[in-house]
Amino acid sequence: MKRISAIVIGASTGGPKAIEKILMSLPNNLDVPIFIVQHMPKGITKGFANRLNDKCKLNVVEAEDGMKIQNNYVYVAPGGQHMEIISKERISLNMKPHVRGVRPSVDNLFISASKTYKNELLGIVLTGMGKDGTNGVLDIKSRGGTVLVESEETSIIYGMPKSAYEIGKIDEVIPLQDIAKGIVSYVKGEH
Repeated sequence: MKRISAIVIGASTGGPKAIEKILMSLPNNLDVPIFIVQHMPKGITKGFANRLNDKCKLNVVEAEDGMKIQNNYVYVAPGGQHMEIISKERISLNMKPHVRGVRPSVDNLFISASKTYKNELLGIVLTGMGKDGTNGVLDIKSRGGTVLVESEETSIIYGMPKSAYEIGKIDEVIPLQDIAKGIVSYVKGEH
């Protein structure tokens, strides 16, 4: 039975609604932190995090540099900054160059988190344009982590999930409405 100690989620076009649907279906006692990169411009992510916090059982916040990592919290990367997990205690934000044209980058989050959590990381790639997240998926899998992607049927744009799927390293392809259930079963060690 594999233990999951953290969850990373990446999304772009269509992501806000998909993320809301997933988070609203998760219990308040998941006992792991969740880190999210949603491609959004600076100034919009705080309102997005606040809206999610109002609707979900988990605590949702816009991440800040040096913020303490806690279980049952969801950290949304601020627009315009990369969010990286450099230890199990703290979040790091930075202004490193754009990756694949975006900042925050899903790849940066996934790769930094996989170095920290190794085989105890669950990565999820949701709807979105482009290939952001694919290199991160390779990194997560190389360290023994688990990766789920949203199915083509429920993706608004099947770019990021398709790119991740095509490298042949995905554990499961799941329709949006079943992702929360999948998260819970992985965290509880039912897989």
